[in-house]
Amino acid sequence: MENIPVLHLDQFLLSQGNGVYVNDLKKHLLDHHNMISLPHKHDFYLNVLFTKGAGVHEIDFDSYKVGPGSFFVLAPGQMHHWKLSDDVEGYVFSHSKEFYLLRDNQFELDRFPFFYSNQNTPEVILDTNELTSLVGICEDMLGEYKQEREHKALRIHALITLVYVALARAYHPSSNKVEGISRYGSTIKTFEQLVEAQFLYRKSPAEYAELLNISLKHLNRICNRVLGMSVSQVITGRVLLEAKRLLMFKDLSIAEIANKLGYTDYSYFSRLFKKNTGQTPQEFRRSYMI
Repeated sequence: MENIPVLHLDQFLLSQGNGVYVNDLKKHLLDHHNMISLPHKHDFYLNVLFTKGAGVHEIDFDSYKVGPGSFFVLAPGQMHHWKLSDDVEGYVFSHSKEFYLLRDNQFELDRFPFFYSNQNTPEVILDTNELTSLVGICEDMLGEYKQEREHKALRIHALITLVYVALARAYHPSSNKVEGISRYGSTIKTFEQLVEAQFLYRKSPAEYAELLNISLKHLNRICNRVLGMSVSQVITGRVLLEAKRLLMFKDLSIAEIANKLGYTDYSYFSRLFKKNTGQTPQEFRRSYMI
């Protein structure tokens, strides 16, 4: 189904299979330009800190301005690309889920707010003190990555945890729509997981309420209170995100995309798309054609 390139961590590693990658951002952009210049996804966690330069970073069709102190945290499966100034500087580090959990199986990554829900923003804006602190940690991580020393992976893991803790503390409350410690946070998380796994063939809000063993009225109340959206809007939003991803590339017709998304009625899919995005699928495709 996927037409969008999915990059794997081993494509960035000098030595295969160790599950972590750290680099200076400018060097990363130069070394891997051919792989990362067009929209793509990853099967690993990606972290980018900008210390200099400007630009726009688009993540799953949401645009974020880039500047010193911009930090982006991407979970596996998110699509992104960027347009950056030539003077951009910073740090990038990536790791597999296994790299993190093998060294700490007591703390799930999705307990951090930026990984907890796909409704929470992947952007963290750092103030001067926070930026200075994280630059120091990232520089330490890069130095460790370049050397072969005893307990190297363990120390890099510890430094990554320090970064995530600092980001969680800097995370703006308005960005954290779904909190794991909130009354309804776990219900929303489970609902999102069900939608992610089944949105291609389950589009009825009542079906998800039944899977969660709660009434649709109660599930709608939770979604509206936490997300400001109805159950139907969450499901439709996930379908439309997939539609936009597929429309990025021209080898599939609109009818084929509709069919892949579970809509046998092409005209209904087109109306749904326009109603929610303000553009027809064809108009959206033309605006993003690569």
